[in-house]
Parts: sequence; structure tokens; C-alpha cells
Amino acid sequence: MTGNAGRAQYVLRRPIRFAITVLRAFRENQALLLAGAVAYYTLLSIIPLLILVLIGLSEVIDPAALLSTLGRYLAWLIPAQSMAVVSDLARFLDDRGVVGWVLLATLLVSSSLAFTVLEGAMSAIFTHRPGKRRHFLLSAVIPYSFVLLLGTGLLLVTLVSGAIQAIGAQSIDFFGHFWSLRGVSGVLLYLLGVVGEIFVLTAIYLVVPGGALSWRHSLIGAVTATVLWEITRHLLVWYFATLSEVGVVYGSLATSIVVLASLDFAATFLLLGAQVVAEYERIDVRGEHPAPRPPTRSGTSA
Repeated sequence: MTGNAGRAQYVLRRPIRFAITVLRAFRENQALLLAGAVAYYTLLSIIPLLILVLIGLSEVIDPAALLSTLGRYLAWLIPAQSMAVVSDLARFLDDRGVVGWVLLATLLVSSSLAFTVLEGAMSAIFTHRPGKRRHFLLSAVIPYSFVLLLGTGLLLVTLVSGAIQAIGAQSIDFFGHFWSLRGVSGVLLYLLGVVGEIFVLTAIYLVVPGGALSWRHSLIGAVTATVLWEITRHLLVWYFATLSEVGVVYGSLATSIVVLASLDFAATFLLLGAQVVAEYERIDVRGEHPAPRPPTRSGTSA
């Protein structure tokens, strides 16, 4: 019996026990507090990051198409407030020559802090993984590599989305009966977003934790986080559309509050997916039970 096969059989035979183990370890690692820190620093860096990406890509592709694509897929991260954020981003494009260097400096600082906090949170979760600490120069380069990856991904997604939307404008003529492909294009756009979400999360799990994770284990965590986030995202959209009084309570701060709350949920599921990977790796396939947990590190150390 191979290690992966044995771990998979253990989880399939005892899913509830494994889930309880994951949640218990998640609580012991103070991961909710860590998720709040990750969400806060992400909020500081995401707006200047998106502005700089838009400024750069608007030189080679139509800004309206970029903003349309960005609005569609920002809804994955900040449901119910993506259009408000896109409206603010559109205004910055008119002043691209004035704010570029200021935003670049802001991005350099805030993204480095966000990655440092995320790296510390991952190290608190993957306490069972021995290995030397990553060199600080490598840790400094990784956030900006993700920035380049994000820009490249946005460019490709914009091009692919345009092709899919063109398909949606077509129809099929079959013996005098016409069927619109608009629904097909909508499904394809949704699947494109889900696949992109899984790809980004897998890349994070592969790169951020200390030591080399296998892509299979990273994919398990990414799929888990994606499923949980997709369920929560649709619930958030429904809640903010029907029940929420956040605009009445917070007034002009409502957008910031909703964005921060959405990022907090997203960061929680990001770390929960990492915890799933950590507990999956700790399953002792010989004895078919989780290996003893090492002493828990401080959840606030980076």
C-alpha cells in the first residue's frame, strides 16, 4: 500500500474523524487570528496591486475589457462589492502617470508584509515539516513573482473570456430550431474562474510553506478551500442582497467593511485548506491513524 493510497483510504473510511482532527488542530494553531492578520495585510496590498496591474496591462489591451474581466472575477474574492471596487479602479486609470510610482512603493511594502504574515501562518500550521528556514532574499522575491503571475493570468483570462463571450453571442441552427449559446458561455466562464482559483491556491500551497509540498497534496488543499469558499461566496452574495443592513450601520465605510469581511473568510479557508494538507500528511499509513502532533508554535510568530 503506497503512502498516498493509504492516507486516502483512511480519510474515506473516517471522514468525520479526519474533519474533527483538522478543526481541532486549526483551533489550536489560532488560525482564525492568523486569518484576520492575513486579510488585513491583503486589504492593504490588493488595491495598489490591482491598480498597477491595470496600468501595465492597459498599454497592450483595451482597459474596458480588463475592467470587465476584473469585475467578473473579483466577485470570487469580494462578492457583492466587486463593482464598487472596479469603479474606484477605473478612476485611477485616468491618473496613471501621477500615481504609478507612489503605488509601486506602497505595493512593495504592503505585499511584502502580507507575504510575511502568510508565511508565518503557514509555518504555524506545518509544524511537522522539518527543514531549514527559507533564505530571506527568496522570501522577498516570491511576493513579486506572484504579482507577475497575477498580471499574466489576468491578461490570459481577459483574452479567453472575450472568446467565450463571443461564443455566447452565437446560436445553433438545427433543422430550423435555434438554440442560444449564452448559457454555455456562462458555464464556461464560471468553470474558468473555478479552475483559476484552484490553480492559484495550489501554487500558494506549493510555494509558501517551508519545505517542498507535493502537487497532489497541494491540490487536495486547494480543492478543499475552493469548495468551502464557493459555498460561502454564494451565501455571502445572498446575505448582502437580502438581509444585510451593513450600509445602514456603517454608512460610507460599508464597502471597506464588506471587503475586509470577505477577505477574512477567504483567508480562513486558505489556512483551513493548508491545515487539511498538514493533517493529511501526518496520517501514519502503517498504523492508519494520525501521527502525534508536535508542540504547537505560537500562532503570532512570523
